[in-house]
Amino acid sequence: MKRFVWLLLFFLGIFPFITNEMIVAAEKSPVTNVIFMIPDGFSAAYATGYRWYKGENSIMDEMLVGMHRTYSANSIVTDSAAGGTAMATGVKTNNGMIAMSPTGERLPTILQAAKASGKKTGLVTTTTITYATPAAFASHVEDRKMEAEIAPQLLDNRVDVLLGGGRKYFPKTLLNRAKAEGYQIVTDHKGLSLKSSSDKLLGLFSEEAMSPELDRHRTKEPSLAEMTETAIQILQKDKKGFFLMVEGGQIDWAGHANDAAWAMKDIEAFEQAVERVKEFAEEDQHTLVVIAGDHNTGGISIGGYNQYAANIDFLQDIKATGQYMVTQLDKERKNSKKVLKKYANIDLTPEEERKIQVAKDPERTINQILSKRALIGWTTYEHTGVDIPVYAYGPGAERFRGLQENTDLPKKIAKLMNIPFQ
Repeated sequence: MKRFVWLLLFFLGIFPFITNEMIVAAEKSPVTNVIFMIPDGFSAAYATGYRWYKGENSIMDEMLVGMHRTYSANSIVTDSAAGGTAMATGVKTNNGMIAMSPTGERLPTILQAAKASGKKTGLVTTTTITYATPAAFASHVEDRKMEAEIAPQLLDNRVDVLLGGGRKYFPKTLLNRAKAEGYQIVTDHKGLSLKSSSDKLLGLFSEEAMSPELDRHRTKEPSLAEMTETAIQILQKDKKGFFLMVEGGQIDWAGHANDAAWAMKDIEAFEQAVERVKEFAEEDQHTLVVIAGDHNTGGISIGGYNQYAANIDFLQDIKATGQYMVTQLDKERKNSKKVLKKYANIDLTPEEERKIQVAKDPERTINQILSKRALIGWTTYEHTGVDIPVYAYGPGAERFRGLQENTDLPKKIAKLMNIPFQ
């Protein structure tokens, strides 16, 4: 009978005008799991640059459905705290505030709503697990810098999987509490790969933020894809489903440094995590994947310097961040030519050597030199206020079409999961 109705609507010419609401209402099975992925600092310009860097479309390109507006309650240009809060609570707040309204009221988050409905929850990031974006989903503080106060709240909100950096914010007393509450604690790549059958996992892989992907091979840290896969393995055990937020936080840090190679390599790492997520969603059939950066960082442009060209391939030869290269310079920076040859495969000009030697901030100078070689421009070391792409895959993905507010994202997710929110 239902098939007959759909055919009748089609032949009557009504089918093209069926609304999203009608489609969703017709779906028999609700969304059981949601994986909300946030490439921090990412924008359409980064997407374009990465496509040229990779040499083909990214896995996200085929999932593009819309855009979202990023402004905060008190500024056209948001920071990650207000941006994360909007994406976690559906409410605009002031820059610097974590899951609290501009007047100081605590705001319920989509993660807390999922937990209250009986679902498992998880947070994964390449920054500290207490940093602005993950913090906005499971804590409430007036100032994002209050990471020591954020850490215990992640346990208070019973987040089942917590993976990232930030070991310095978890003193022995808090780690003992976590163990008593059933968390297995891991601190390196090997520990993550040898995890037990525990249903709760706390992974703290660095004292502060985790390393950029370009430099990760010098550490014992797992990749974003490995952390994401582990989180899914643990959370999927519960038949009631789960909510997982995954942040590629180092894209933002690369933008702040104006380090194009760092940015492209961390987008690559984020895409590898998206690949693992999509594979799971394809098999599961009840998992919605939503991907959206919280803002643009750095004001990156592809091409520039009075040339109708770009040299993105040049970035493939860079083997370390500018941040790391600076640590390899001698006291008087006289070895800059040797360092840049080793890690960026370029021969510095005498003028470039001089600039590095006298620079107040040699990292910025190195990144400026490399960006110019790639014909990549930057407008700032901070954020910009442009609209950001939204990608979605799985049941209900069409609900994220068009231009929307960042506050719409968690509201739509909650509706598709059929859980009370706000």
